Amino acid sequence: MNTKVVSMAELAELAGTDLGYSPWFQIDQKRIDVFADATDDDQWIHVDPERAKSGPFGQPIAHGYLTLAMVVPMWITVLDVRDARTKVNYGLNKVRFPAPVPVGSRVRLGVTLRDAEDIRGPGVQLTLDTVVEVEGSDKPACVAQLIFRYYS
Repeated sequence: MNTKVVSMAELAELAGTDLGYSPWFQIDQKRIDVFADATDDDQWIHVDPERAKSGPFGQPIAHGYLTLAMVVPMWITVLDVRDARTKVNYGLNKVRFPAPVPVGSRVRLGVTLRDAEDIRGPGVQLTLDTVVEVEGSDKPACVAQLIFRYYS
């Protein structure tokens, strides 16, 4: 893992660059079940391995929102802003789930820093173009534009 470590003052210089990839993260049935319990989304395609065998994917798949939630733990392995006191998930501009994440898959996050702009606080707002890849798949599991705010 090659976490890029920068200061808030250096973020603007990185705008428009690829920041790299997170390590691979395993999506096992336990993680899917815990997410289902936390969100009350216990649809059989996620939590019933026997029934999911006869479903459209032949096995359980992760929730799309579980895939999206994994962006945060993957993102923090890509970039560390050493002088930020507070980091806030500010929102999303666009999210799509082009392909499922089958149980047992490994996923990783690729990140491009689209923009870094100064905000009140003082702080910096980052707009990130992200892609969640599934190991061995031609299609991404999630494509999202995220906005994070870092405050000093």
